[in-house]
Amino acid sequence: MKSEAARVEHWDYKLEAWSSISEAQPNAVHRAIVQLEKADKILMVVTQNIDGLHSLAGTSRDRLVELHGTNSLVECQTCHRRGDPRPHLESFRANHRAPLCTCGGFLKFATISFGQTLDPDSLQRASEAATRSDLVVALGSTLSVYPASSLPLMAAQRGIPYVIINRGVTDHDGDESVSLRLDGDVAEIFPRAVDIALRQKR
Repeated sequence: MKSEAARVEHWDYKLEAWSSISEAQPNAVHRAIVQLEKADKILMVVTQNIDGLHSLAGTSRDRLVELHGTNSLVECQTCHRRGDPRPHLESFRANHRAPLCTCGGFLKFATISFGQTLDPDSLQRASEAATRSDLVVALGSTLSVYPASSLPLMAAQRGIPYVIINRGVTDHDGDESVSLRLDGDVAEIFPRAVDIALRQKR
């Protein structure tokens, strides 16, 4: 944040990637999670992904923790106001100067950068959910990034079921707190499981 050149580089990178970022769409896993929420079966969705696709799919803000932030918003580093990236990207495209907030603070995409601390409120919400849940499911993660990887174990250590669905190894494989480990494509396995579970509840 101390370097104008670094801020310009940040915005150059985001501008170059914006077409891919803005065109990304939720997949079957995101939609299945929304189905669970509508059936009142979701306490909290905790994600390390920064693509904003849970929100786009319809997951409620009060049921979502984006631990590493989101590319769908920009945030002022002074007043912490958040907003739509599009007008700031257009301004940057026109003048190649890193955008500023109306308060004069530096704007950056609302993601957690290297060296930046995680939002304490987000961590608190995720931790509280881990202490209240009656089932925890880890989807499509190697479970190797701390502190996100500690949250399922925190929940499972209370004696609740812990399910992992991932193609390939995870850091929690073989942990005694894991109740069920499924190896495969989460986009094929999880939506089918949700559909079956919800049909059985009808």
